[in-house]
Amino acid sequence: MPLDLSVLNPEQKTAVEQIDGPCMIIAGAGSGKTRVLTYKVAHLVESGVSPYNILALTFTNKAANEMKERVAALVSVDPDKIWMGTFHSIFARLLRMEAERIGFTRNFTIYDTDDSINVIKQIMSDSGISTEKTNPRGVQSNISYLKNKLIYPDEFSVTAKTFYEQIIEKIYPEYQRILHKNNAMDFDDLLMKPIELFEKHPDVLEKYQDRFKFLLIDEYQDTNKAQYIISKMLAGKYKNISVVGDDAQSIYKWRGAEIQNIFDFESDFSDSAVVKLEQNYRSTQNILTFAGCVIKKNTKQIEKNLWTDNNGGEEIHILETMTDKDEAARITKYISQEIHKRKLNFGDFAVLYRTNAQSRILEESFRQNGIPYIIVGGIRFYQRKEIKDILCHLKIIVNQKDDEAMQRVLNLKTGVGKTTVEKLSVLAAEKNIQLSEAIKLLDEAGGFSSRTKNLLLEILNFINKYSYLKDDISLSEVVRGVIDEMGILKELRLENTAESDERVNNINELISAVAEYEDGTEDASLENFLQQVSLVADIDEVDNKKNAVTLMTIHSSKGLEYPVVFITGLEEGLFPVSGAINTEDDMEEERRLFYVAVTRAKEKLYISYANQRYRFGIQQYQMKSRFLKEIDSEVDEKNIVFYERLRINRGRAQNRMEESESKPKKIALDYNYYEKRKSTAESPAEDKFPDVRKGVNIYHDTFGKGTVISVSGKGLDKKADIYFDDIGLKKIILKYAKMRVECE
Repeated sequence: MPLDLSVLNPEQKTAVEQIDGPCMIIAGAGSGKTRVLTYKVAHLVESGVSPYNILALTFTNKAANEMKERVAALVSVDPDKIWMGTFHSIFARLLRMEAERIGFTRNFTIYDTDDSINVIKQIMSDSGISTEKTNPRGVQSNISYLKNKLIYPDEFSVTAKTFYEQIIEKIYPEYQRILHKNNAMDFDDLLMKPIELFEKHPDVLEKYQDRFKFLLIDEYQDTNKAQYIISKMLAGKYKNISVVGDDAQSIYKWRGAEIQNIFDFESDFSDSAVVKLEQNYRSTQNILTFAGCVIKKNTKQIEKNLWTDNNGGEEIHILETMTDKDEAARITKYISQEIHKRKLNFGDFAVLYRTNAQSRILEESFRQNGIPYIIVGGIRFYQRKEIKDILCHLKIIVNQKDDEAMQRVLNLKTGVGKTTVEKLSVLAAEKNIQLSEAIKLLDEAGGFSSRTKNLLLEILNFINKYSYLKDDISLSEVVRGVIDEMGILKELRLENTAESDERVNNINELISAVAEYEDGTEDASLENFLQQVSLVADIDEVDNKKNAVTLMTIHSSKGLEYPVVFITGLEEGLFPVSGAINTEDDMEEERRLFYVAVTRAKEKLYISYANQRYRFGIQQYQMKSRFLKEIDSEVDEKNIVFYERLRINRGRAQNRMEESESKPKKIALDYNYYEKRKSTAESPAEDKFPDVRKGVNIYHDTFGKGTVISVSGKGLDKKADIYFDDIGLKKIILKYAKMRVECE
């Protein structure tokens, strides 16, 4: 049966039917790019192109497998005859056939990250480079970055200037030498070595150019430099290259993706056809309009205008809350309301956040309210390795009979090896005592070196010290002290990778959890905190994952869609992250990330932010994200947003829902959510600022509009707590303030 192209819209059909020459398909969010790629492969086969001559490159095995299944359903062809897979899997396959041309055998080993780190550790040991001052994982991450940029050891040595770069300069060439000696390649070599192969052996390059006359690449905006060069080399002879991507969804710069690749496609391949897929099949028009207002602020982009035949849909709901705890509670409430209102399942909801650390308070709220959830792209907060490593120290301080916690502590201690732990376990078993007790018997037991004895006694002294201190100092001081003495934060900061930064965020979130628990609990003890944590950690994960709310980072959500989506934490320093303010490129990537989050929603979108949030163990005042400020005037004019704003009544912060049986009215954009109060009381004679009193509105030259929440002090020492519209709560010393009282 002929391939039926009538199911495609005109632009999709144009993209599919374009066979000869270069073609760039700009596929907006939800525009059916997978369908276009699939139909294009099927159309090539139906047009007489041999499956043998087609190469389709994706970024996930899931995408490749889905395409294979769809192609098999469309045309009579064995999809396995088409080389279709991820960049790494395809070029590992190619290298197996050609490895001998570059000095490897076909059975070369592929090293994972841990293998690479072990090699680096050995090099550092042999070279006398301290692994305490220079973290091997950080070295591995830097070498990986250089490889993705196609920077070879000799090239890097020319530019290495800083002390750290000079260390990398020493390790990088030796690392490559050992890999070659061991007949091994790491993950990055699977992209770097094919380029080396093609450059050294033009005949091999031509062989694969003739083999893969038609090249298709998915998610082109996510390609790094190595992937970009390979693609250009393979397509260099016949120019039959079709790339599909969306510059507005380029969000992986941190792992080497270069958005410039998609911008340069037309100059790289002259006479290329450009097809824009702008019809969206996923979201309501209101969601698309909002997304357009977000992304139009970026200066570097390919112009596109998403539209849909779907109806306007419900308003986007922007929610201001007092604290992060209120934010989680409000999200919980809205999920319950939406389920009853729309008859939805839990699986129809996704809650997105910028960093994994934000999941903790959401998990606790869901657990307390009986809402099942799963986490994508991560594990439960209290099950994350760095958190469990800290908790095992806290557990053994509370209960020295907890051998499981003690064994984990021993394994984490630098210098205490597996053999030592095994010998200590044998001693404890022979004496029928706990591991902590066995440490006290090392002298009479024998078989332990002086160095090992000292290390084990250090652990015991650490435990005894905090077992004594926990009843005399605050819970927060205990936890901070344990984390400091573990040295885990210092180690992670030395590592200096995206992964280590995320783990530092998680540890800081644990500190915040402890501080929040301590602030809200009369009898805040280490024992009670650990009991609460164990209830969270030990809850069995919901069996029916299809009926659970999904929690995930925005990066993990790319390519997914849900009827109802919550985007949380739209606050400066959190989203966009604080590091993004350094360059415009970083800020534009953060804005693209916001765009990706918005376009995950099909029917209803909630966006929330908190005025106060526990960060680094301290409840901090937060500023609303610049992204929301950028689009306020535009989206209000388009009548697609409902603002649920915080009200402060009689000087006391309260969360109030703007609810009505009828359709809620728009709230003005100028934050008029304070109720003015008039006071008839006489100002005391010593009051130098009688007009500044609780409830009045003021205007500050620096901070803008605000409302006085409370006042304290007298005369020239008078102070005021003022809630400013843009930056939240601040304490102002009035004698220094450049502000005026607004007319009531």
